[in-house]
Amino acid sequence: MSSLLLQPSKRHSLFFLFLTTTSLLYQFALYAQTADGNNGLNQANTMIRSYFDTATQLLYGVGALFGLFGAFRVFTAMVAGEQRSTRELVGWFGACVFLVIVATVLKSFFGI
Repeated sequence: MSSLLLQPSKRHSLFFLFLTTTSLLYQFALYAQTADGNNGLNQANTMIRSYFDTATQLLYGVGALFGLFGAFRVFTAMVAGEQRSTRELVGWFGACVFLVIVATVLKSFFGI
């Protein structure tokens, strides 16, 4: 029967673990109740708006790399005299225009 009971040192350890856990949960519950949701959303909105110009410049850089790759593909297709060269040229030009227009529309849509 005595083997089923915990030793005193283990009981003390479990008791302190229980106290620590319950105090942490209680503090978390108090923090969760006093948190202002509007303040957090406004802060997130401000942070995202501050990153938009940097992200736009980054996407322009990636778009420029893909644009150069596409231009090379169109050039090699035209030099080789392939039938699909005009179709690739129109697709490449359309993709470049789409990239610029999407950034402009997003800026004006979100008021950034």
